Amino acid sequence: MTLQPVETLLVAVLVLLLGRVINQLIPVLSRYNIPDPITGGVLFAVAFALLGRFANLSLQFDMSMKPSLLLAFFAAVGLSANLALLRQGGKRLLLFTLALIPFLFLQNLLGVAIAWGLDMHPLMGLVGGTITLVGGHGTGAAYAERFAEVNNLQSIMELSMTFATLGLVVGGIIGGPVAQWLIKRHQLRGSRAQGDDVSAEELLAAPPVDTRNFILVLAATLLALVGGPLLAGLVGEGAVTLPGFLWCLLLGVVLRNGAGLLGVHLNDNAIGLMASLTLSLFLVITMMTLDFSQIASVAGPLLLMLLGQALLAMLYSTWVVFNCCGRDYEGAVLSAAFCGFAVGATATAIANMQAVAQRYGPAPQAFVVAPLVGAFLVDLLNALVLTGFLSFPGLGG
Repeated sequence: MTLQPVETLLVAVLVLLLGRVINQLIPVLSRYNIPDPITGGVLFAVAFALLGRFANLSLQFDMSMKPSLLLAFFAAVGLSANLALLRQGGKRLLLFTLALIPFLFLQNLLGVAIAWGLDMHPLMGLVGGTITLVGGHGTGAAYAERFAEVNNLQSIMELSMTFATLGLVVGGIIGGPVAQWLIKRHQLRGSRAQGDDVSAEELLAAPPVDTRNFILVLAATLLALVGGPLLAGLVGEGAVTLPGFLWCLLLGVVLRNGAGLLGVHLNDNAIGLMASLTLSLFLVITMMTLDFSQIASVAGPLLLMLLGQALLAMLYSTWVVFNCCGRDYEGAVLSAAFCGFAVGATATAIANMQAVAQRYGPAPQAFVVAPLVGAFLVDLLNALVLTGFLSFPGLGG
């Protein structure tokens, strides 16, 4: 039996709701920011595999909407890049971003080195590097589809989703201890004055979402979604081939800031809703159809690679990020956030900062810098670094 697109979408939404309920019922899942589509999708995939084996139940889903959902997500990421707001981040934003760039190269180099050492395909090193750890589930899924089609890597989607999910957990574990060690070692102090704790949401406040501003964001997203592939076709195949989603992201940046120059303002909350909705639907459809039977054979190498990446993130945040970002309390909080970025996701980074701030006091600058970097800059920089790596012979070139 094959489900039609609308029927597939209905199942995806129901599975997404299931994931939300399970995350609310099991505190450890919400504590480590495991996405609802991952929780619901994994449960559905496992249950459906059991039904297929013991009840001989066969069901096929229409996957035609998946590519568009993924491209729409990256278009929304581009639309979130308000360059005027980025300038307000100041010197600490620049330093945090500059500290991030060398790490992207180091994380991929470590991943490739471990893959070669374990006699795995070198592309698995990139999957165990910035593709899934810095990039998260969205970037992991984008490159997994590419590697499956071009390089014929088996079960690459399952491995990418598994690695990205494990990264969320590890990133949430290591950030707090790093910040605590820095605070105690350097005897740093955070203010506990009432009213001083400014959240990222308060500093980056936007009007609530309504039909008017959401339709405007939807129009911009669709324009980037349609225009991105057209731009890719016009540029053609050059010496360095940019991934398809990057064109949608870049066009989103142009649309956001070009619209601002014309006096048209896109609502940040509506953009966030668009990004969350499209990524959630893409992930849950992806997870619903995954086959986890081959993951067990590489579980050991995956865990070894993740352990090495976690150690690298802890050392780098302690000795590089902290020193670059002022060697003060704000720098320590940003070091905790960096662990979240490096191994988990933006949500993990913010969760790490909140945990530190609740114990030692607010860090207003850190709560501005980290969301700004995570909203856009980290995805763009990661895409550019990965494009360079994939141009090398033996990897993608």
